[in-house]
This record gives sequence, C-alpha cells and structure tokens, in this order.
Amino acid sequence: MNKLFARQLEKAKTAAGETDLDALRELIVTAYEQSDRDRRRTDRSISLMVEELDQLNRSLERQVADRTATLREREAQLQEQNIRIDAALNNMSQGLAMFDSSARMVICSKPYMTMYGLPPDLIKPGITVSELLRYRLKTGTFAGDPDAYTETLLASTAKGYAVSNIVELPDGRTILVLNHPMANGGWVATHEDITERRRAEKKIAHMARHDSLTDLPNRVLFQERLSEALVDVHRGKRLAVLYLDLDHFKGVNDTLGHLIGDELLKVVAGRLRQCLRDTDTVARFGGDEFAIIQAAAENPRDTAALAARICQELSAPYELTGHAVMVDVSIGIAIAPGDGTEPVELIKNADMALYGAKADGRGTYRFFEPAMDARMKSRRALDLTLRKALAEGQFELHYQPLLNLTDNRITCCEALVRWNHPERGLIQPAEFIPAAEELGLIVPLGEWVMRKACADAATWPDDIKVAVNLSPIQVMSANLMPVVIGALAAAGLPASRLELEITESVLMQNTDATLAALHRLRELGVKISMDDFGTGYSSLSYLRKFPFDKLKIDRCFISGLAEGDDSLAIVRAVTSMARSLGMITTAEGVETEQQLEHVRALGCTEVQGYFISHPKTLEEISRMLVSYSPKQAKTA
Repeated sequence: MNKLFARQLEKAKTAAGETDLDALRELIVTAYEQSDRDRRRTDRSISLMVEELDQLNRSLERQVADRTATLREREAQLQEQNIRIDAALNNMSQGLAMFDSSARMVICSKPYMTMYGLPPDLIKPGITVSELLRYRLKTGTFAGDPDAYTETLLASTAKGYAVSNIVELPDGRTILVLNHPMANGGWVATHEDITERRRAEKKIAHMARHDSLTDLPNRVLFQERLSEALVDVHRGKRLAVLYLDLDHFKGVNDTLGHLIGDELLKVVAGRLRQCLRDTDTVARFGGDEFAIIQAAAENPRDTAALAARICQELSAPYELTGHAVMVDVSIGIAIAPGDGTEPVELIKNADMALYGAKADGRGTYRFFEPAMDARMKSRRALDLTLRKALAEGQFELHYQPLLNLTDNRITCCEALVRWNHPERGLIQPAEFIPAAEELGLIVPLGEWVMRKACADAATWPDDIKVAVNLSPIQVMSANLMPVVIGALAAAGLPASRLELEITESVLMQNTDATLAALHRLRELGVKISMDDFGTGYSSLSYLRKFPFDKLKIDRCFISGLAEGDDSLAIVRAVTSMARSLGMITTAEGVETEQQLEHVRALGCTEVQGYFISHPKTLEEISRMLVSYSPKQAKTA
C-alpha cells in the first residue's frame, strides 16, 4: 500500500517538484475505485468458484448416493437371489453338490448331507471328492474304491460327458446319480433317492403280469412262460397245459355274494399252488378259470395223476367266514407237441377238452381229442339257442312215477325237464343244464319248472304229489319262497302235494341260511327230500339238524345189490336209520324185478326207475295215473 501511495505522490508532483493535492486526490480516488473494482471482481470470481465447487460437490454426492443405492439394491438382489438359491437347493427332492476342476467341493445342499448322514463341519467348500467318499465308505453309504471312482468321474467330465449311475446302497436304498460337466472343468452332481419309485415300478410291472385277487400269474405272463417252455418242446421235450373251470362257482357268487366268491378263489389258488412243483406254473385267466403249465410232462399218466389230485383237492369242502362251501373242478388237458406247438393253439385245445369234461358230468378231467372241435362248435351253437329257448316255450316237462311198496300205488311223480329243440328234438338235462347254470339261466328255468309242475299236478288225483328238483342256486336264492308260494297259489295246489328235492351238496353251501329256508318251506306244508343220498360229503348231523321227509338212495347203490358188494349193507343201514327218524326211503334207478325185490326186502318205502316207468309226457302220465295197476310195472 505504501508503494502504491508513493507512486501516487510521484505522479501528483508538478514540474516544480510540488505535490498537486487535487491530482493526488484524484489519483487516490481512482486507485481506490480500481481497487474496489478488482476486489469485487475477485469476490465475484471466488463466489462463482465456490458456487461451482458446491454444484460439483452436490453432483458428486448425488453420484455417490446413486451408486450407493445401486450397490445396496444389487446387494439386496444378490441376497434375495442367494436366499432363493439356498431355498431351492435345500428344498429340492434331490441332493446337489458342485465340484471344481480339481474335484473340490464348491457347494453342497442340505438334502445331500441328509441323504448320506454327512456332518456340516465336514462338508465344507474345499473338501475333495475322495475325502467325501472315504467318509461315506466308513458310514456305510458308499461301496467301492473312492480314488478309482473319482478318477473315472474326472476323466468323464473332462471330456464333457454326462455320467448317470443307479447305485444300490448297502442299506438297501437305490440312488440315481447324475453328474453334469461344467465349462470350467468342474461338474454338478445330483443324487435322487428312487427307492420308492423303483418299488412302485416293480409293483406296477408285477401287477401287469399277475392277478390282483390271487397274485397268481395272469394270462399275459402265462403265455410268456408257455412260449419260453415251448422252446424245450422244440428240442424234444413235452409239456401239458391244463385248463380249469370251477363247477357251480356262479351259484356261490349269486347266493353268498362276491366277497365270499373272492375268498373262495383265493383258497382255490392256494390249493393249486400246493399241487404243483416249482417248475410248473399256475395262472388265473379271470372269473373262475385257471390254467397250468406242467413242465417236463413226458408221461401222460403223470398229467392224469396231477389232474386227479387237483380234482380231489379242490372238491374238498371250504370254510369261508362261517359259510361251508363246496365246488368241483372240470379240467381240460392239451399235450405239446402232439396237440399243438403254439401257445394260442394249446390253450384253445385245452379249452375244448375242458368242455368235454363238463359234458361228461363235470368234476373230472379230459384230454384233448380232435373230435372235440366239432363238439365245441355244437356246444357254442347250443348256448346261443338256449338263451331264447325259454322265451320261445321250447321246454317241456316229463314225469316219472314213484311207487309205494306198501300198497303198490303211485304216490308221486318227479318232474324232469326236457328241451324240445326245433332242430335236434328232445335234449336231455345232462346236456343243457350245465350250460344253463353257466349262462345264468338256471333260476328263470327253475321258476318255470316250478310253476308248470304245480299247474300240471293240479290236474291229477288229489293223493298224487309232484316232486321238483332244486338247483343249489335256487335253494340259496332269497327268491325261493315267493316262487314256491306263487306257483302253489297260481295252480291252486295244496303245499302238502309238493315235494322239493335237493342234493346233499346243497347243505354244504351256506348251511345256516339253507336250513332256515328249508324250515320255512316245511312250515308251509311242503315236503323236502334229500336226493342222491350217500354220494356227497355232508355229515349225518344234517339229518339231525333238518328233519327230511324223504331220503332218495342213489342208483349206484341199487345197481350194486345184485353183485353182493357193500351196497347191501349201505342200503340196509340207510333204511333202518330213516325208519328210526320217521323218513320215507326211495330207491332210485330200479330197473329189474330182482332189484325191486331186493329193495323191498331191505325195507325201502318207495321205488323209482325204468322197471316202474320211463319218464312220460303230461298226457301219458295223466292216463297212467288213472289206469295204473301194479302188474303194469313189468311191461311199462
């Protein structure tokens, strides 16, 4: 400042060396004004600089804030992503582990550790596959050489190959292991416990080839095994195919219900298994049909022995949840290679032989014969026409009289159904009754017989009864009482003139219900007869449980009287027992005068058979009942 003032003083001096005060004042004022302008300019510059710095600072703060917010957002996103990844890894059904190119663990999921019982302090990033496997080897969740396994795995992943293995663990579990290679040389391993899936697959595969009720092989598996067994036949061996069908099974289902029927099939399956060798196969084809492959059946006698054993085993009584049940079995047999070398052909021929067994009376077996094909076609044609026979009125009743030996009078006539076929003429019951049972027609046919027999008997003399045979299905049907009452009412026939005949085997079916139904019928006044007495399995205790009115002695005992076998003692015992119980005894199948005298001497009450009369039409029996005399028996 002093230098500036000195300069101003120097400038304000005149030429004479004096100071010009006015000039000095002007110079000072000018200097101050300039200084003020410079100060203001400086202040302005500083202000602008400060403002600029402030803007810059605010911009930097905004950038920092934005970047901080972005970083925090990214951090939150990463954290959320990590949570999701962690949740996915630890909640997926598979165990997952990731390894780097040096076979060291990068990440491991909790399901993986849980699957193999691995402790968290062991399973950490950096542990090698070999170390992991050695631990699993100690704990029993790995079997093999850890180092060799690791070496093989590294070689595969290095080539970019995905490796898939199904591992059976020592503890019984099955694990599916998938190793997926990564670009950096590492891999991701997923481990899935497929134990239950494999069990389900095996169960499904088993169900596809086995019957769900009996667990026997089904038709599909049977044909597969038959195809395999036929390979040995082409090499010179022999085998037999047995086709089985239960007799009267439909009656069990219809009267006792499907639950009892199913239980019966299970027991039958068990009995069949016990009849066979380990090399044989038994299958259920459906319903009550079974089939057997008898391997190495070199001698037909062995096959016949097997069939006979099966018939014996299956015909023995069954006790099913309080119900006593009896069935028989019919068996058809085809032998390879003589009867065929293809599965379909052998089964077809065995089926034909089965129909032959049924036609011969059931409860037996038959070998295939070429002529059976024609009979099979005839049987099928018979089945078709049988369905419409009842609706078209093709059935008729014939009557065979029963002679009372006390006064030589006809006291009863047994109703016997005949099929008057429009092309074949009269067909006997043995040919169409089994078919009617199989087709479910036996009940409506039985109802027709009941109504017709009662109506016909109403036209006879008042002291003549009519006897009607009841099938097992009819006896166990809840509709039996209404049918009998309706038939009697419609015909105006007293109940005392109706006899109902049942076989011994009926009593083995649903005993309590059967006896109850018979008691109700007897209370009406209907007479109850036991037909074919002595040929079934029933105990004599049934005679005590139900007071039969009549015992009909089977014809097989009557035919043996003249031969001096045990028949004489059996007939005598039956007549003596019946007398003590107040029952009538009827000798069936009396065909000669000698037989007539035998049964008379043994104490039989009645006789029935060709010696007395063949079955007759309604018109013929009506005339006979009016004009019959005992002398006619020899010429009837």
